[in-house]
Amino acid sequence: MNPATHCVAMTTCGSRDAAESLAGKIIRARLAACIQILPITSFFEWKGEVQHEDEVLMLMKTRTALYGSLEKFISEHHEYEVPEIVQLPVNAGLGAYLGWIDEVTAEAEA
Repeated sequence: MNPATHCVAMTTCGSRDAAESLAGKIIRARLAACIQILPITSFFEWKGEVQHEDEVLMLMKTRTALYGSLEKFISEHHEYEVPEIVQLPVNAGLGAYLGWIDEVTAEAEA
C-alpha cells in the first residue's frame, strides 16, 4: 500500500453543531473515512481586521484521489465565505488503517 495515496484534509467551523452537521454529510457521501472534531482558538486577519475566534477544527482522513471532490463538497456546504480547506499528505501509516480508509471511501466518486 502506497501511503502517498492518502491524506488528511482540514477545515474549521464556527460551532460544534456546524462541524457535526458537516461531518455527517461528508461521511454519508463517503468522502472521508473518519473525521475528528476538536475545539480551537484561531487568530487571523480578515478584511483588514485582526480576529480572535473560538472555532472547531475538523481533521478528515481520506484518499488523495478524493481531495478535489471533498474540497468542492465542503465549499458548497460550508457556512464561511472563504473556509479553510487544506490537504496534508500522509507519508506513512499503518497498512491496515490505510486499507480501512480505502474500504470506507470506495464508493465515493474520485
